[in-house]
Amino acid sequence: MSNCAIEAATPADVPEILALIRELAEYERLLHEVVATEASLEQALFGAGSNVEAVVARADGVVAGFALYFHNFSTFLSRRGLYLEDLYVRPEHRGKGYGHALLSHLAALALDRGCGRLEWTVLDWNRRAIDFYQAMGAVPVSDWTIFRVSGDALDKLAGRG
Repeated sequence: MSNCAIEAATPADVPEILALIRELAEYERLLHEVVATEASLEQALFGAGSNVEAVVARADGVVAGFALYFHNFSTFLSRRGLYLEDLYVRPEHRGKGYGHALLSHLAALALDRGCGRLEWTVLDWNRRAIDFYQAMGAVPVSDWTIFRVSGDALDKLAGRG
């Protein structure tokens, strides 16, 4: 691995993080769903009441990837957890240990913060990511299904639609 540093994101990193989010969305075939802007991302990461954090992986000073995460909570453990929303390493930097370095950083952060677990989701078709995560000891939680309510359905559920 070349000179890789994992650093907490700063407001100056927002344009690069947004570019990485768009690259990730394109890879996941979901670019049409990205509505984030630099302003909304900066507010989410650094605005008042922010509960989202990000780190960037710099390879010889160049941003190679990022991880965006937040705390969740397990009632069964009665402890916070760290939830990884997105992890992305640019294709030209893959295979060099940056993804592992990002996950290792988050694992240490979770332990330092007294978290009971580190978890994330991965698309079923993304075999490369699944293999990568399993090689590091992650196990799929196959007996749970993620449910989501958004858009008009969210408005209706809230009694506003």
